[in-house]
Amino acid sequence: MKVTIRPSGTSTDWGAVHSLLKTAFSYMRGRIDPPSSLNEMRPQDLEALAAQGLALIGTDAAGDIVACGFLRPHETPSEKGMLLGKLAVAPGLRRRGVARRLVDRAGEATKRMNRTALIVQTRIELTENHAAFASMGFEKIAETSHPGFDRPTSITMRKALVTEGSDGA
Repeated sequence: MKVTIRPSGTSTDWGAVHSLLKTAFSYMRGRIDPPSSLNEMRPQDLEALAAQGLALIGTDAAGDIVACGFLRPHETPSEKGMLLGKLAVAPGLRRRGVARRLVDRAGEATKRMNRTALIVQTRIELTENHAAFASMGFEKIAETSHPGFDRPTSITMRKALVTEGSDGA
């Protein structure tokens, strides 16, 4: 199945994006603690999140929203990157390269913004996500804890990007 990935626009159906995320993230219920922030989000919150950077939306041939990812600036003292969050693919389209294409498009957008890395955060319990991101070139750089937790609850992974004019080192 062909999936077209484009930046969100004024006609984006945020309700459909919200529904996709709810469906795509449902497997996490009961597996992650604390629960996903998505549980508290509404469609208009996703639109506001997109306004902080860039949302990529994947649609199928019928125009239905089947994938998404949200980019926003992520800066450290040594690097300017973009955080890719709320990455989702409709369950029926998983393991077909859609997430990889979305990550590739996110990397292209990040490079156009003259930023040097793509960052993802994934919950500590979701080891299959760690492996999927590692297969796309991400490396674990940190473990973090949500407020109120005395144990790691998520990991941060980084993918270095080669920008024009850099030597690739």
